[in-house]
Amino acid sequence: MTTSQTAEITGLYRYPIKGLTPEALLRAPLRSGQTLPADRRYAIENGPSGFDPEAPEWKPKIQFLMLARNERLASLDGRFDDATNRLTIRKHGQIVASGDLETAAGRAAIEVYFTENFQPELKGPPKVLSGRDHSFSDLARKVVSIINLNSVRAIEAMLGGTAVNPLRFRANLYVKGWPAWSELDLVGQTLAIGQARLKVVKRIVRCPATNVDPVTAKRDLEIPPTLSRHLGHMDCGIYAEVVADGEIGVGDAVAVEEPRLV
Repeated sequence: MTTSQTAEITGLYRYPIKGLTPEALLRAPLRSGQTLPADRRYAIENGPSGFDPEAPEWKPKIQFLMLARNERLASLDGRFDDATNRLTIRKHGQIVASGDLETAAGRAAIEVYFTENFQPELKGPPKVLSGRDHSFSDLARKVVSIINLNSVRAIEAMLGGTAVNPLRFRANLYVKGWPAWSELDLVGQTLAIGQARLKVVKRIVRCPATNVDPVTAKRDLEIPPTLSRHLGHMDCGIYAEVVADGEIGVGDAVAVEEPRLV
């Protein structure tokens, strides 16, 4: 087998609660048809959505608290512990809420914080949702999102040299080594990372969440309109489905598999 366009993973992240803090990983297992472990496992419902935890179905992100509309989420530092299912939220270094998201009491503790602190953005009572193996992804399928850092550098140039924190794009994998925007041509191709294989299924259309600085929580850039003006579209990054199991980590090579000749 030959490969081309090799890149390298420089960052690996999961987002246990949709809209809240990214958690950096050094290594993670990938399983066919699944996201990174616990990625978007929970979401905070913003008013009744009709989501049924016993029969989970995809809902559009407008049903949840999200950075695209609720930039104040970026001012919260959330940490999720897999062993206890406990989410701890800090603001300015102080714990403001904590609870086991698999218990009614634990979810209520988190919901009380958002009820008291996120008016008038709420459309109804905020509710912590869990769908067991469900993923509250922006896409109605379980995927891994990938950002090409050279494309982020190209956006900086479009913005006249303004620094752009790559975490604005809330990706699972950040890679270096691909030419800017070349990842957009990989739809339909298969990526090899060690034993793992991921099929690229879609380009990511960026939304206003990328305008929010993940450190200051300020809406200070206009990335989707900038992409549209310069490129004629608002795409940056790709979604890929895991089609073969394997463990991946920071420093691993990402190769594009050459199609086999029949």
